Amino acid sequence: MSGDHDDALISRRVRRLETLLEEKGVLSGGALDEVIDAFMAGASPANGARVVARAWTDPGFRSRLLADGTEAVRELGFMEGSYQRLRVVENTETLHNVIVCTLCSCYPLRLLGPSPSWYKSESYRSRVVREPRVVLGEFGLSLPDGTEITVWDSSAETRYMVLPRRPSGTESLTEEELAALVTRNALIGTAAL
Repeated sequence: MSGDHDDALISRRVRRLETLLEEKGVLSGGALDEVIDAFMAGASPANGARVVARAWTDPGFRSRLLADGTEAVRELGFMEGSYQRLRVVENTETLHNVIVCTLCSCYPLRLLGPSPSWYKSESYRSRVVREPRVVLGEFGLSLPDGTEITVWDSSAETRYMVLPRRPSGTESLTEEELAALVTRNALIGTAAL
């Protein structure tokens, strides 16, 4: 029930902001709808999948992506106009990363599309920090006991995306074919490929 209350509070705040923008003549309701529609039209997990596929096929891009995610994804036309910092964390044989926003639902929307309802839930936000292995198991992801799990907490300033491990046997695939393998959950860390 708390989640419903939080959503209602946020909805009221958003509506009030929209009303103020309209009353002050900054934006009309129609113009605001156009801006939101244009932003959402470019927000898709396919964007994050393209970033991952490029990192898998271009070692130089991969290095830049891990060093400065924001600048690297701008090379592909993403993150333009974004004020958030993007940090990309890489899964390895011994390390698995998972993303959460414990305060609300901060999330790299342009790269992952609209956040899934479970990502915004109080249960996920609190439990994945305390018991990540159990939560990942509930998503069907069973990691070897020796695998370290790191949970990254997104914020208004810094958003995270996981660079999943490239599946074995995909050496002959094109970048486009590789991108088709990448899921939103793998970009969050609740799935592996």
